[in-house]
Amino acid sequence: MTREAGRPLRADAQRNRDKILAAAVRVFSEEGLDAHFERIAREAGVGTGTLYRNFPTREALIEAAYRNEVARLCEAASGLLATMPPAEALRVWTRRFIDYATAKFGMADALRAVVASGSNPYADSHEMIQGALNSLMEAGAAAGTIRSDIRPTDMFAALAGIALTSAKPEQREQAERLLDLTLDGLRSGPPQLPGN
Repeated sequence: MTREAGRPLRADAQRNRDKILAAAVRVFSEEGLDAHFERIAREAGVGTGTLYRNFPTREALIEAAYRNEVARLCEAASGLLATMPPAEALRVWTRRFIDYATAKFGMADALRAVVASGSNPYADSHEMIQGALNSLMEAGAAAGTIRSDIRPTDMFAALAGIALTSAKPEQREQAERLLDLTLDGLRSGPPQLPGN
């Protein structure tokens, strides 16, 4: 939970903050650095004063929006594992990873501006995402549904490559096919040959 002056935010303030962050990702992904705070506030359903109270600078908003996307992606792993078999949880999570990567590509100019201002929005994000992926793959290997000889770092590299093919919305279908091919290659047991 987000804290201000050491205290948790009230539930309504946290909801507003969450809506602002979600709207910021959408708007910065569409408009880059040209995004207006007024549009973000309008899409979030809050006043501009509320937006500025939470995020006094453009850089603070961009960094918080990106970090929130990373946290949501990583937190999803345990929730998926709690509600579905590991192989299915991995399949669903990889699609969320592509959603995250697509938003990150859309925000690339905005994120570069944050880095230029001296901040590092990427601090710890690689380790967090790798940790979430590790937990999914370990659960699948323990259940015997995915191969145990594939390193999670190799799977992360494959996902990063697939994500590059989804940089544009019209490429999403190809990214989905590549994900299916990759996940099929992770299944434990002998490969399924046509006609068998």
